Amino acid sequence: MTLSGDDRRWLEVAIAEARAGRDEGGIPIGAALVADGRLLAGGHNRRVQHGSAIHHGETNALENAGRQPPSVYRRSTMYTTLSPCDMCSGSILLYGIPRVVIGENVTFMGAEDHLRSRGVEVIVADDEECKAMMREFIATNPELWNEDIGEED
Repeated sequence: MTLSGDDRRWLEVAIAEARAGRDEGGIPIGAALVADGRLLAGGHNRRVQHGSAIHHGETNALENAGRQPPSVYRRSTMYTTLSPCDMCSGSILLYGIPRVVIGENVTFMGAEDHLRSRGVEVIVADDEECKAMMREFIATNPELWNEDIGEED
């Protein structure tokens, strides 16, 4: 899918977050929460770095954005480099975020259908850099990847 210039700009922020996570020794998944053309916060998967069970890219971006009024979430877009898992999709639904732009869903297919069924607009960019980062990470760190998505080795 061809993204608008603004969508490409904010997805690039999420990609930069994914690179930061990778460079810190973590899982290369990044996110950016944007409202009214303004970045509220970026975040990346920090499960490894923080010994956390819940700091995926999207939840880390929400954490970094701090408390927001419900009206802000309801006019926001979550940009994420990877299809959101059940936990991250639940957070998107909980806060009423109406739109999600996903870098890729080839290496992992999250709860996109569930998001759509609840009225969330889901756009998949099919971004080559996002796919390449995840393929490389999964190939070199299969145990860590399985842990991140709750799978047994």
